[in-house]
Amino acid sequence: MRHTDINAFRPVSDGAVGLRELNERSREVFKRIVETYLATGEPVGSRNLSRALPMTLSPASVRNVMSDLEALGLIYAPHTSAGRLPTQSGLRLFIDGLLEIGEVSEEERSLIEARIAGDGRHRAVEEFLSEAGAMLSGLSGCAGVVLVDKQSKTLKQVEFVNLGPGRALAVLVSEDGDVENRIVALPENLPLSSLHEASNYINARISGLTLAEARIRIEREIEAKRAQLDELTARVVTEGLATWSGNGDDHKSLIVCGRAHLLEDVKAMEDLERVRLLFEDLDAKTDLMQLLGVAERGEGVRIFIGAENKLFSLSGSALIVSPFEDTEQKIVGVLGVIGPTRLNYARIIPMVDYTAKVVSKVLAG
Repeated sequence: MRHTDINAFRPVSDGAVGLRELNERSREVFKRIVETYLATGEPVGSRNLSRALPMTLSPASVRNVMSDLEALGLIYAPHTSAGRLPTQSGLRLFIDGLLEIGEVSEEERSLIEARIAGDGRHRAVEEFLSEAGAMLSGLSGCAGVVLVDKQSKTLKQVEFVNLGPGRALAVLVSEDGDVENRIVALPENLPLSSLHEASNYINARISGLTLAEARIRIEREIEAKRAQLDELTARVVTEGLATWSGNGDDHKSLIVCGRAHLLEDVKAMEDLERVRLLFEDLDAKTDLMQLLGVAERGEGVRIFIGAENKLFSLSGSALIVSPFEDTEQKIVGVLGVIGPTRLNYARIIPMVDYTAKVVSKVLAG
């Protein structure tokens, strides 16, 4: 077992409480409260805590410690004279400093590798990424999410259609049947034959490649003057490929799998309302893509909890994601799970991390 070293994203306020402010017995009481919440969802009282602690503390002493933890904003009482639950700040402190995460079991490793790496090289990128999201959803009991750069799609065909002087429509068809169009600016006095020549040149070289790989290969060939193209046609090829690159949400593809799993543990009306709000969050694709984009800019597993991000401010949900890379070791997407804040973080964090590593290995070929 080991403590987390996650590069977790979170806004830190000047009044944030650190573990250094808790003595040994405060840490132990706090840890037991959070662990009980994650395991059962139920508040825990001083009497039960005093029996479970590895040190000897009376219920009265435990109540004093709980009072101090409550004053620090780490726990709260959901009802009068009830036990205590962790606050969002308390849960974040626990995850960042006290959570002990395990290893992915051999059985789960085998399953992940079989379903992703087994025949991933023989499928369109988005198809096996969707399989990865569905697999994570099933293993975690949460919704699986994947955000991927469309340049990671395996290409099938590119065509240029003349739209009149100075413009053409670039039509890109991926192996999974997805079709997308872009307007391309053309050089002046370009003959129509150059559009056909550009299409033929690209299509002869893109089989089995992603957009990013195709662009690198063709640009290098043109720079080395190995391409049998005149100058105007070469400009159509490079500008056409450049049109499909760049940044922005229109270059990203969002996959959400396994929403139904979120309904399996609903026990009360308030749980149902929380899930309904989470479904609304999942439907807010622009906000979700922006949030995943933040995770995409960092390394390692990232965790977002509740109101730390406006997307989950109402549903009080948690997102655990990790980035994956392409053949150039460039981050091209993120994958992970979304669920309630009461997750089995110790199990899911390494599972998400391992799945991202397997996906990177498949993309690297």
